[in-house]
Amino acid sequence: MKKLGLLFLCMLQFSCTSQKKEKINGVSFVGSREKVDQNHIEPVLEVNANYAAVMPFGFARNLSSPKIIFDTERQWFGETKKGAKQYIEMLKKNGVKVMMKPQIWIWRGEFTGDMMMESEEDWNTLESTYEDFILTFAKLAQETKSEIFCIGTELEEFVKYRPDYWSNLIKKIKKIYTGKLTYAANWDEFSRTPFWKELDFIGVDAYFPLSEERYPTMEELKSGWQPWKTKLVDLSNTTDKPILFTEFGYRSMDYTAKKPWLVDRNQMDVNLQAQADATQAIFDEFWNEDWFAGGFIWKWFIHHDRSGGAEDNRFTPQNKPAEKTIRDFFAKR
Repeated sequence: MKKLGLLFLCMLQFSCTSQKKEKINGVSFVGSREKVDQNHIEPVLEVNANYAAVMPFGFARNLSSPKIIFDTERQWFGETKKGAKQYIEMLKKNGVKVMMKPQIWIWRGEFTGDMMMESEEDWNTLESTYEDFILTFAKLAQETKSEIFCIGTELEEFVKYRPDYWSNLIKKIKKIYTGKLTYAANWDEFSRTPFWKELDFIGVDAYFPLSEERYPTMEELKSGWQPWKTKLVDLSNTTDKPILFTEFGYRSMDYTAKKPWLVDRNQMDVNLQAQADATQAIFDEFWNEDWFAGGFIWKWFIHHDRSGGAEDNRFTPQNKPAEKTIRDFFAKR
């Protein structure tokens, strides 16, 4: 009888373990001028990523420009429809799942969350051209069987001022695309996004400020996460939706956790260990949580051999200690 009891407990434990959902261990696969080949995919496999975000781009001239221009001959190959399809096919050939994540780039890199139209006519034009942009890639996501489709990235003012448009857009996307849906809200936007219940994941670009210190310790990094973590789990519970970090990452520099969203080309000293520590802290704080789906490292370039490195203070973890941190952690998941 005792042996039967032990056997039952073992079977129960195995059953619970097998039901635990696989985390999304993703990289943000940056579009390039050229096609990808197997040599470009191998480093993604070697870091043990099971997902990649493919990111075609549309462009606007300025924050009040209503026209989204996309899929043109002047764009890099990886930013076009043809390029996105080729990237996805190569990734999927290697068993890597895909989140299609069309994004807008505004000239000079102005923040997309501040887009604001000057007239009702301009809002209507923006809505029309954005819909064309998004539905084009929703069709491609369906054609390529991409597992997740992201309907927008960091567009707070657009969402705030045109909520009905977004609800209608989601309905149109669902008529085309049958996979999972998310939206990539900025770290200071996610709590105000109105349509989470209409999507499958609460998407967050997780550039939360964690520490004011030049050389933050692991304890300080984890402590800095606690108030944000509380807000994320509360929203997940309220909406009954898992949290997905549609982007996360840190620059390899001093003060890496003070303002992690910064993309300016400042001369801050390179700090490779800070990037690795901040990456490990986010893994430790989130990847064991049932309400957390996983996330996508920002960012991963196709030419691995010449990306990142010991003198680079940018976001990519490639050829830095943070890459080993990611590889070792993803290997366990």
